[in-house]
Amino acid sequence: MSPRFTDDAQSALLCVDIGNSHTVLGLLRAGEVVATWRVGTNERRTADEWAVLVRGLLRDAVRAGAASGIHGISVCATVPAVLHEWRDMLVNHFGSVPAVVVEPGVRTGVPVLTDNPREVGADRIVNAGAAAEFFGGPAVVVDFGGTATTFDVINSKGQYVGGAIAPGIEVSLEALGRRGAQLRKVELLTPRTAIAKNTVEALQSGLLFGVASMVDGLVARMLRELDAAPEQAHVIATGYLAPLVYDECTCFTDRSPWLTLHGLAMVFARNC
Repeated sequence: MSPRFTDDAQSALLCVDIGNSHTVLGLLRAGEVVATWRVGTNERRTADEWAVLVRGLLRDAVRAGAASGIHGISVCATVPAVLHEWRDMLVNHFGSVPAVVVEPGVRTGVPVLTDNPREVGADRIVNAGAAAEFFGGPAVVVDFGGTATTFDVINSKGQYVGGAIAPGIEVSLEALGRRGAQLRKVELLTPRTAIAKNTVEALQSGLLFGVASMVDGLVARMLRELDAAPEQAHVIATGYLAPLVYDECTCFTDRSPWLTLHGLAMVFARNC
């Protein structure tokens, strides 16, 4: 059984966020996320292999009744090699389905006021657009990915004005495990206290509480530079690692797990 490609009322839009560590795929129908998957981003995976994976996920979604098929595909990527394979896949395996790849020249609805707008990651622009649409500015989006924690800032006019990039929680943990002679990888859990009594909880404290303090401090600096009072701004947490840190931060006003998927749907609507 193959997933059908249709534009009836029960069809969905396939939105794909290709990150350095993971690729998140989601089906959106009538603005609602009805199915999601997270898979490893493997740069050696070919277009044909991606097609087998995507068709299998869509087939399961159709069988489960999440959607009757898909009427479009919207993609953003931070990994050029993987994006190249996805372009081939879209042409050779999904050629009959309207598709949008977020890149320079694609209408996002977000003015980018940086030194070189082309170097800003597509996922960050998508997040900014969704934040401006659903929350308004000023706003700061903090995306907790495995490789990087990114901060993206929207002013009161809905313009993207810049941001920051910090090491991701998983990357930091892996680096400690490689470089520390008596350290090892630990499960990412909230420790009992900040003052740890053993090595495992010491690592957990340094990572999770340390990241939370970094986020609070950096967001506060950004809001001061925007000349925005904290009570007037939205600070939005997203990304699959956000649940680890969200409750330990004081700066967040909102949590939006599927912000990037909603942003991809907005970009698709603007371009198709």
